[in-house]
Amino acid sequence: MTTDVRSLREFKMPDVGEGLTEAEILTWYVKPGDTVTDGQVVCEVETAKAAVELPIPFTGVVEALHFPAGTTVDVGTSIIAVAVAGAAPAPAAPAAVPAAAAAPAEVEPERREVLVGYGPRTGSAQRRARRANGAAVAAPVAAPAVPAAVPVAPAAPVVPPAPVLPEGERPLAKPPVRKLAKDLGVDLRAVLPTGPNGVITREDVHAAAAAAIVEPVAAPAPAPVVEAAPALPVPTAAGDVRVPVKGVRKATAQAMVASAFTAPHVTEFVQVDVTRTMKLVRKLKETGELGAGVRVSPLLLVAKALLTAVKRHPEINASWDEAAQEIVLRGAVNLGIAAATPRGLIVPNIKDAGSRTLAQLAIGLGELVETARQGKTAPADMSGGSITITNVGVFGVDTGTPILNPGEAAILAFGAVRELPWVHKGKVVPRQVTTLALSFDHRLVDGELGSKVLADTAAILEYPKRLITWG
Repeated sequence: MTTDVRSLREFKMPDVGEGLTEAEILTWYVKPGDTVTDGQVVCEVETAKAAVELPIPFTGVVEALHFPAGTTVDVGTSIIAVAVAGAAPAPAAPAAVPAAAAAPAEVEPERREVLVGYGPRTGSAQRRARRANGAAVAAPVAAPAVPAAVPVAPAAPVVPPAPVLPEGERPLAKPPVRKLAKDLGVDLRAVLPTGPNGVITREDVHAAAAAAIVEPVAAPAPAPVVEAAPALPVPTAAGDVRVPVKGVRKATAQAMVASAFTAPHVTEFVQVDVTRTMKLVRKLKETGELGAGVRVSPLLLVAKALLTAVKRHPEINASWDEAAQEIVLRGAVNLGIAAATPRGLIVPNIKDAGSRTLAQLAIGLGELVETARQGKTAPADMSGGSITITNVGVFGVDTGTPILNPGEAAILAFGAVRELPWVHKGKVVPRQVTTLALSFDHRLVDGELGSKVLADTAAILEYPKRLITWG
């Protein structure tokens, strides 16, 4: 016979952005008393990189929300408590209790840090029954009839550490498992795989996430939730308004200052006749050659022209390693697109954009822009960029001197396309003209290399057929 008991699980603010230290709770999707299931999204938080929805890694009833919406919480701090149903042996069946349970209660072992974002845990095995990396972990032994008793469980088997992967090697896992790990804040490199041929399974990820959660305790009465209204800028007597700088805007400001005062910027400009490119854009839209529903824009052709120029001059696809005092030549071109969102400027990137066809690039660009507009860009989509385009032309701006995205060697500003008088075939006629500006890190890129990349990009936009001959 068993008696249902409840234990309290604390879900801590995970590191959802590769080393971030805090996040602001934007919205709660649950309230005390609601039932939640494993994988259900319980809240949306904003980090210094993006807004992210957080799924909870266990099933139970919400006991308390520790912080109201609008609060900035440090990574590793518990944000929600959930009462999880469990079972314990009835007092009348002492023979079913392992011999280890008869031993005196041990002093709680020293707490130690584990996965980033889930805080410290102990080496105790007092948690619900589960599978951890293929090894069974015993369920907690509780005595409901004696409240003062401390549950003691058999010692958990030692779980071997995850194998150390060579630098740059990715753990083996299917895309859904990688997404689950990202949602739960689990580093796949720290997970011991149990699947065939060393593949990490969903169970492995859940086990790693559960192992980072503190042991259950008796469920207290639900704590009241203070639903504080978001802080609004308050005008001063003189009419001034102070707006707190946090989240994406704070990270952008810090990154731009670091970039401006670390990398020696050089910016070059060129005006180019893009009449043929604009005609090609219209033709692709009318014929639907790239596929049904695929969005075609001048930015798409600018991106393809830049990628072709980078292919011809791969030395510009580089980054500076300050610690090693080395130039790192990147293997893939992760093309960043600067996007203005209500939360500030973000730069998501299209992975390995240089290997994509024009149709594939169009699809990737459309998905990137739509996701950014919805504020759903994942932190992983904003890391690892190698070269960026900023489309200032959409604001009617001719050009600018863009600041490098930190860690990248170059950024291209695409200005407004205007009808201007232009010398064409010996006559002054109206043509579609734009201005391109390329900023680059002079530690990595000298004037010759930067000029060649900018000139090639302009030449392709003037005669887009070069995409075929040069690509």
